[in-house]
Amino acid sequence: MIFYENDNVKLSRKGRPMLSYTTKVMKIKRADKILLIYTGGTIGMGKNPYTGTLEPLDFKHLENAMPEMALVKTGIDVYQFTSPIDSSDMDHRIWAQLVRIISTRYNDYDGFVILHGTDTMAYTASALSFMLENLTKPVILTGSQLSMGELRTDGRENVLTSIEIASAHHENGTPIVPEVCIYFNGKLLRGNRSTKHNAEGFNAFESYNYPHLGEAGVNINYHEKEILKPDFTKNMIPHVAMDPHVIIFSLFPGLQEDIFLHLLESKDLRAIVMRSFGSGNAPQNQWLTRILNEAALRGIVIVNISQCEQGSVEMNRYKTGYQLQETGVLGGYDCTVEAAVTKLMFLEASFNDYHLVRTYMARSLAGEISI
Repeated sequence: MIFYENDNVKLSRKGRPMLSYTTKVMKIKRADKILLIYTGGTIGMGKNPYTGTLEPLDFKHLENAMPEMALVKTGIDVYQFTSPIDSSDMDHRIWAQLVRIISTRYNDYDGFVILHGTDTMAYTASALSFMLENLTKPVILTGSQLSMGELRTDGRENVLTSIEIASAHHENGTPIVPEVCIYFNGKLLRGNRSTKHNAEGFNAFESYNYPHLGEAGVNINYHEKEILKPDFTKNMIPHVAMDPHVIIFSLFPGLQEDIFLHLLESKDLRAIVMRSFGSGNAPQNQWLTRILNEAALRGIVIVNISQCEQGSVEMNRYKTGYQLQETGVLGGYDCTVEAAVTKLMFLEASFNDYHLVRTYMARSLAGEISI
């Protein structure tokens, strides 16, 4: 059975329209347990015979390439975006659409698996971890480095294991992994702690500042003490509003005042993720501290995270970091750049009060930072 849906345009909390997408639902088994959401990405791509480049295909291609799906005991429904999305085109509007898909069907399924391109998967996983407040069911993102049409594809194992993880429950019926995760190449990672660190190898994702939630070998071994424990008596609260007026900026030796000043003069700018050196250090230039202080006084939230993949920002450790703290810059702890920018987008859409955004940036909302 195949049918089409057109979701009406909905408004965010601040009245901004959220775009909708025509989608297709394909039922491949009668039992309703796991919803497989196919957005696109390498896992469903094929090679253009004229250009030799990879292009998105529809789910029928993926289904034909995975006859193993018919052997999976878990009931699976498939929700497909009519036009598959290259992950480079992912944005806050599509995140909102994913939240709507999950929230409107939340009571019909035990878990959700999202097939997604790898390039922006960590951004989507981070965003959904904030937008799905008090999530009590698994939302597992996965994909592949090689398309399903390739003989050596990593996609089959990634998809099949993600389905198994999304349907795994304790004896009392509660899910083992009730949070947004990325599963890739045998590793189960917290979504908002993950980053893509390898563009070519199958070992594409890592969580540098937080332990793996599990590993899949002959058996799937879960590290339950590392997994979030939500309040199962409370409802999941979906949020669709995200404010994209946020930028990511890396400090570097030789940074020029006029360039940086021009960046901060944008009237629509709401927040900055500033990637600093080491444990949160910056050049000792008077003009830099002056500009940052002026921006903070205008209500721009500036969050300091390290350019290093592993470790945490400690602005009290060195004088060069302490001077940033004195200007009103917030320490981002051990947050990934993906989690920092999506958390700011979420908070800026949720609150008009600059002080509230700063307050919640310093708190762990979905296990994204260690305090």
